[in-house]
Amino acid sequence: MQSSAILRLEPEISWRAGGAPPFDRRLVPLLAAIRAHATLRAAAQEIGLSYRAAWGLLTDAGRSLGVPLVELERGRGTRLTAAGEQLVAADARAARRLRESAVQLEPRAPRLLPSRQGLAVVASHDLLLAALCDQWARPSGLVRELAFRGSLESLAALAHGETDIAGFHAPRPADASVVTSIRRLLDPRRDALIRFAEREQGLMVKRGNPKRLRSFADLASKDVSFVNRQRGSGTRLLIDQLLRDANVAPATIRGYETEEFTHLAVAATVAAARADAAFGLKAAAKRFGLDFVPVLREVYWLALRARRLENPPVQALCRGLAGEPLRRAARGLAGYSIRGAGLVTPTGAALA
Repeated sequence: MQSSAILRLEPEISWRAGGAPPFDRRLVPLLAAIRAHATLRAAAQEIGLSYRAAWGLLTDAGRSLGVPLVELERGRGTRLTAAGEQLVAADARAARRLRESAVQLEPRAPRLLPSRQGLAVVASHDLLLAALCDQWARPSGLVRELAFRGSLESLAALAHGETDIAGFHAPRPADASVVTSIRRLLDPRRDALIRFAEREQGLMVKRGNPKRLRSFADLASKDVSFVNRQRGSGTRLLIDQLLRDANVAPATIRGYETEEFTHLAVAATVAAARADAAFGLKAAAKRFGLDFVPVLREVYWLALRARRLENPPVQALCRGLAGEPLRRAARGLAGYSIRGAGLVTPTGAALA
């Protein structure tokens, strides 16, 4: 070992039902991928399992627990049950506590994760980013890992040196309260931003918009059920700000406390008639055949250490964002603009 190396030791999580053997360690990552993609096939592919092996893993776990972790709906894909959501949430909480228990041997000044085996990306959920990684970044070895979390949790991972790149989004024009939350986790002297895409968010409603919903004020004034995004996500920050702007108290929104973790999950909830409306990406609404009421446009950014900008993997990523890989991934996704993708921007200018 070189004298300048840092060896980080972290405990691992192991889940078991009673006195039974521990579950396969791929179970929770599989559940998290199902929550992100809303299909078992895509989730299995993400973690390197066959469809049959993934289904067997879920079946065995459900049998041990006595309750199913996922449910399949014809024409709607796969979604987590309440038990599945609880397990994923509990694993995330445990992982955060375990990270605090990690130790470093021969500590020196903090250093970034190595990129020689591909970039690690923790990011707010985005359909275009998922498509880019599936089609190009992971097959090429440029990205070794993509994990979807909330915007603030992703930026916190970057701030703590736990990832190479963090993806987050901010509205245009920038909203003061949203930007303040983001700026707390970025250091203008340390970090830089790469522009990824501009995207459209709005109300997802049933086809034909039977409730005639046009704004957040309508959610409170009409008999409407809503499905929300999880706390800490960039979209949840936007929702709460839009409610404040409309002078709507969250308590007046039926379903405000009902949370899902991805744009696809809230769209699937509306499509399955378990809610009248949600707020999220136009591309997710269109994928599930929903109508869409535009509310705002925002920029999705990739944050990283500024000193990493000249590293070959980051340079290759910027070329892919400015070239054919991102253009190909964006085809067929509604509500996106990739103009200026790959451009490096100081954090202060981007969030002005």
